Amino acid sequence: MIVDDILERARNAGIMIAPAESCTGGMVAVALTDVPGSSDVVERGFVTYSNNAKIQMLGVRPETLKAQGAVSEHVAREMAEGALDHSEAQLAVAITGVAGPGASDAKPEGRVCFATAMTGRPTRAETCEFGAQGRAEVRRLSRDHALRLLRDALS
Repeated sequence: MIVDDILERARNAGIMIAPAESCTGGMVAVALTDVPGSSDVVERGFVTYSNNAKIQMLGVRPETLKAQGAVSEHVAREMAEGALDHSEAQLAVAITGVAGPGASDAKPEGRVCFATAMTGRPTRAETCEFGAQGRAEVRRLSRDHALRLLRDALS
């Protein structure tokens, strides 16, 4: 299972993880902490659903939110880097997107932006267009994608 692989790789590398989540509402943290003994790898998690929470808890810049919107690779990058800055973790994954409903032409349902930040490496960001598959499915797909990003970062 991917979570077991992530935890084993992080444990072997001495790396702590901190997810920063918006549209998934903590689903990545839940997936990681469902495994007994994960406390030696999961340092903390951030659920920053509102823009204000992104600013206060992760240091996302208000001007980035204003210029780019919360659903952007720019904000995902700042979320991931902020998770490292506001924790003792060495690896963070960030998720921000539109799970639906309530999309717009500019930010369609199923658009989710991700970023991974790791000590000593450049931050990487990407956008996935999952489409209008319904809120639960977009959130599940986002969680699973974020887990793959963590595993890849630990490879």
